[in-house]
Amino acid sequence: MNIPSWDLTIAYQGLSDPKIEQDLAAAEALFPELAKLDVTSLEGVAAALTKQQAERVKVMTLGAYVNCILSVDAADEQAKKLLGRVNVLQSQLDQAMTPFMQAIVNLSLVDFEALLEMGEGEEALSSWRFLLERERLLKPQQLTVAEEQLLTALDVDGKLAWGRLYDNITGSMKVTLQLPDGQQERMGLSQAASLLYGGDSMRREPAWRAISEAMTTHQESFAAILNALSGARLTEYQKRSHTQPVHFLDPSLHTSRIEKATLDAMMAVARGNRHIGQKAGLLMARLFGTDKLKPWDEMASMPALSGGDASTYSFAQGIAIIREAFAGVDPEMAEFVDMMVEKQLIDAAPQPNKRLGAYCTKFADSRLPLVFMTWGGSMSDVLTLAHELGHAFHNWVMQDMPLVQTRYPMTLAETASIFAENVVRDALMEKASDEQEKLLMLWEEAQSALALMVNIPVRYEFEKAFYEQRQGGEFTPEQLKTLMSDTWQEWYGEAMDETNEMFWASKLHFSIAEISFYNYPYLFGYLFSKGVYAQREAKGDSFYADYKALLRDTGSMTAEEVVAKHLGMDIRQPEFWQQSVDMVAKQIEEFELVLGKFNGFHH
Repeated sequence: MNIPSWDLTIAYQGLSDPKIEQDLAAAEALFPELAKLDVTSLEGVAAALTKQQAERVKVMTLGAYVNCILSVDAADEQAKKLLGRVNVLQSQLDQAMTPFMQAIVNLSLVDFEALLEMGEGEEALSSWRFLLERERLLKPQQLTVAEEQLLTALDVDGKLAWGRLYDNITGSMKVTLQLPDGQQERMGLSQAASLLYGGDSMRREPAWRAISEAMTTHQESFAAILNALSGARLTEYQKRSHTQPVHFLDPSLHTSRIEKATLDAMMAVARGNRHIGQKAGLLMARLFGTDKLKPWDEMASMPALSGGDASTYSFAQGIAIIREAFAGVDPEMAEFVDMMVEKQLIDAAPQPNKRLGAYCTKFADSRLPLVFMTWGGSMSDVLTLAHELGHAFHNWVMQDMPLVQTRYPMTLAETASIFAENVVRDALMEKASDEQEKLLMLWEEAQSALALMVNIPVRYEFEKAFYEQRQGGEFTPEQLKTLMSDTWQEWYGEAMDETNEMFWASKLHFSIAEISFYNYPYLFGYLFSKGVYAQREAKGDSFYADYKALLRDTGSMTAEEVVAKHLGMDIRQPEFWQQSVDMVAKQIEEFELVLGKFNGFHH
């Protein structure tokens, strides 16, 4: 089995498929229809919700399709143009729906309940309850219909354009590695980035330095992107603060469906336990033969103990490992992996213009999930694939539900993905035939602990400090570097002696236009998933059905409600987070123990 690429023909036959123009035209034809509806009557509002849903599915599917094409080839001009059209259409759709959404937000409770009783079968509005109740919470921040529409319209060439600029710069960026033997090697940014995850110790530091240097070359552009995105958001929040103040964390908390008390409890526990992640980093450093961890070794695969290269895996081996681990939870999960492979829903083949990173998306019309990554053959790639297949499985178990009940927040999105990683790691741990294989799995645990309990808080604390100070004016690249270095030092402590001062530029997450604080939900998902995973043993045979039920609730409950219902705990309390951190601490202790048995090894 070769490394697969997507078969996207389930959506469209290609960029010149006539169905694309038909779907765009059908969505555009909706606007005059919506304009005719009476926004002051419940019937008019109900009709608007139902009519727009069918067209939105087409637009979402088309958007996902174009993004898939651009992920594989960031330079595809035809796809870029089409994405521009889709973005405009989505914006127009949002604007057309603004008067209706405002009407819903301002309905009396009696009328709101009456609205939810309208429609039947597929078109029953009762399935909209949770989403609309969440919208109604934002009533104090409401602007006029005209102002809301103006904001939405300006986003296309405002915030979204800055996000596209970041993708375009990084998608076409070339970096030059200065190799130890005096040679130079030129490659795309994503190819250099993938070296940081591999076992090639000769090219890893040169790749890290080359990326840092390339980022520095473009630092003015990257600083402009961060300043523009944050400035636009802060201005909007100020305008929305007419009734009560809107804090810059509020929109993120609302989208994440968590309360401020929950975020504060989790971050306080993370801060109080950062020594666990730091310890993981120092233990990893021992395997590299350095007294402290180097930033270019942070994500690398475990070095081979006896010299030689780290283990590598073919894609077929990776899939087989995941399939078998999933089968251990339930045969249905293994069948799901087969389906993803058979339908060619995974794109993992390396390409010259391929974008960075890995993600899972779905086609809204067929509900089929798609997984994107670049296969490099390391154990880290096996776990990345498991992570994305975990997301895909989450979408898969919700495919029979009304689409409006399947929009889950990022905090809960990471549950299924990190759960899938845990399942694979544990399965490999059980099968480990010697201490060396055991060490490899514990290495992966240690690496996760460092990434999620130290690196993610760095991102959160950096962004928070940036927003607090950004209200006083734009940041220069030098200020961004200083803020990043200081935050880095504070969290990594003794574990690392060199900071990654250009991380604010190289980490795509800071430049995502649609969403701010794209960081703490990972820590949330990691610790929450540990709590869910701990139930696997306790519940035995009933676990799988409970797990699926939990996933199915993620689109129609807040995170606090999901945890109260399925785990019987309160995530506003530090105890919930501490119990998961304690599990991580145990794994790091075990890593230290097993590592101690290899004390005689030399590099």
